[in-house]
Amino acid sequence: MDKKARVHIIGAGISGLTAALVLEKHGFAPVIYEASGSAGGRVKTEIINGYHLDIGFQVLLEAYPKVQQYLDIQALEPIELWPGAMIFNNGRREIIGDPLRNIALLWPTIKAGSATFSDKLKVARLNLELQATSLKDIFNGEDIPTRDYLLQKGFSDSMMTNFFLPFFSGIFLEEHLQTSCRMFKFVYKMFGKGSALIPKDGIGVITDQLVSKLGRTKIKYNRPVYQVKDGAISFEDGSQQLSDHIIIATADTNLTGRTGERSVQWQCSDTIYFECLKDEIRKPLIGLVADSEALINSIIYLPQGSAVSRIPYILSVTVVKSHQLSSVDLRKQVEADLSRFCDINDVKFLKHYAIRKGLPVVEDLKNRLPLSAYRLDKNTYLAGDYLLNGSLNAAMASGEGAALALIEDHNMAS
Repeated sequence: MDKKARVHIIGAGISGLTAALVLEKHGFAPVIYEASGSAGGRVKTEIINGYHLDIGFQVLLEAYPKVQQYLDIQALEPIELWPGAMIFNNGRREIIGDPLRNIALLWPTIKAGSATFSDKLKVARLNLELQATSLKDIFNGEDIPTRDYLLQKGFSDSMMTNFFLPFFSGIFLEEHLQTSCRMFKFVYKMFGKGSALIPKDGIGVITDQLVSKLGRTKIKYNRPVYQVKDGAISFEDGSQQLSDHIIIATADTNLTGRTGERSVQWQCSDTIYFECLKDEIRKPLIGLVADSEALINSIIYLPQGSAVSRIPYILSVTVVKSHQLSSVDLRKQVEADLSRFCDINDVKFLKHYAIRKGLPVVEDLKNRLPLSAYRLDKNTYLAGDYLLNGSLNAAMASGEGAALALIEDHNMAS
């Protein structure tokens, strides 16, 4: 049966869109108010000079449970990355990866000096251990910094410096691996369970697909909300909308006086895109820049259009380390680093994205919450990855949780 209740969602990011999908399946026809001119929040792609450039480089982990539930992955036309990385350090390049999942990585990994033989055995044991550990046990388990956890596992300084630090700094968007080992175990398990994917036309196709699945939901763009209070939504233009149920699917915790204590801190990064005439990696691998003097953290050559290879190639560079450089000076430093540490020259600048809200800093990482945790009051609910952990999976899970809490309350009141 159609539900006639007035249901509104603040924010058309992944959490808000997922909440709308769940509400539609239960007969509601929500309205989403989005402050900007497009959906997606932090999952967006721009077309620059005909190229699809993500606003902040991201990969899609197909093993995420909520990705499996809410997305048609094959419809995204993804390119599968190899389970490994090319390491640039001290003028040398070498490849290290998981030969059990891609046999082409066997000989390069055996030869790689970035990891000792003992490190390689420890990686294999870690894979087995985490694949056998449930998500519930991971998120209820020890909560120490990732760096401390890896050192306790006995990994060598070389393995830490050359692989773990640059690889997971690029994922966590912080350079010292102070992120909880719960998040490390979760992400590592997801990498081991499925593939890391890059949608052919950019990460924004995830948003496009979610929007396309909505049938009864209306999205009203360029409608910034000023306040949510007592069942009323106040907009910055002075207008107001009464509502029976409101989901605040944004990390703007100042919308209501009751969420001030949830002030969200953010990890930031920079993504810089270049055109170049040569692919220095020549395989679907991420490149890790392990030299401590380098500002850049990682690089990857991106597929564009229907072809895996295309000249000019598009090079994405991620910077995680903090800096005070202007956009122009940052670009010059990145170009110098590419030449010095990666022997990549003759690049043509395309676009710089300064990502000031890359990932939320979450102190007590969770994978699930009881429905009661999404309730702010009798008709207001919260959604967003900041409630759980900084991931696409958490964004979807929180949107789902807020919607289910709303549905439960509505049904009890009916």
